[in-house]
Amino acid sequence: MNSIKNRRTIRKYTSQDIPNDLLNGLLEDAFRASTMGNMQLYSVIVTRDAAMKEKLTPAHFNQPMVTSAPVVLTFCADFNRFTKWCLQRKANPGYDNPISFLNAATDALLVTQNFCTLAEENGLGICYLGTTVYNPDQIVEILRLPKLVMPVATITVGYPDEQPEQPDRLPLSGIVHEEIYHDYTPDMIDSIYAHKEALPENKHFVEINHTETLAQIFTDIRYKKADNESMSATLHATLKAQGFEK
Repeated sequence: MNSIKNRRTIRKYTSQDIPNDLLNGLLEDAFRASTMGNMQLYSVIVTRDAAMKEKLTPAHFNQPMVTSAPVVLTFCADFNRFTKWCLQRKANPGYDNPISFLNAATDALLVTQNFCTLAEENGLGICYLGTTVYNPDQIVEILRLPKLVMPVATITVGYPDEQPEQPDRLPLSGIVHEEIYHDYTPDMIDSIYAHKEALPENKHFVEINHTETLAQIFTDIRYKKADNESMSATLHATLKAQGFEK
């Protein structure tokens, strides 16, 4: 079975723990991901302790998966380790800038995706928490992240206790551009989003939220401009505090 094509987000887990050998093996394999200059600009914080999960929960909008999953993994962009190595080897590092953060964040996200695929191939379920970049300041404090370390992704992991429906995906024709970017016409937008808008569950969302369109659920309820601007300010301040911006 193609684990990627058949993947789904798991938010409910059994009480079965994940053996250290299995988890560490999956992480070690995930670290074979492509990396900028072979520098491996990432670190992973493994959270198993119930009290630590409780501390992390508010940073993730109190989503129940954080406490119910046996393991929570926080993937971090990390230039701290490499910078210290440079300093100890008489090299002058210059990685306290946005491009270095972007390189490290890319490294960390490549590893994150590797881990998720490997975990699912080994019978585990995962849930990606986008809240990590919404409240990075809280996560920095809780996990005691030093300068030049920034959380970029959180994954809850465990043995699935549910088999939810797969979420929809846009068609290939709506995402792939041949040779150059071909901007979308109104007719193309209608075609690309037709299937998503026609799904019964999405029509139900529109009805119960009293909106005119599905898009308004995203703009007016789920990802509002004011919230985006507030969280952007927090992200900017945390990047500065962690040494990636002046």
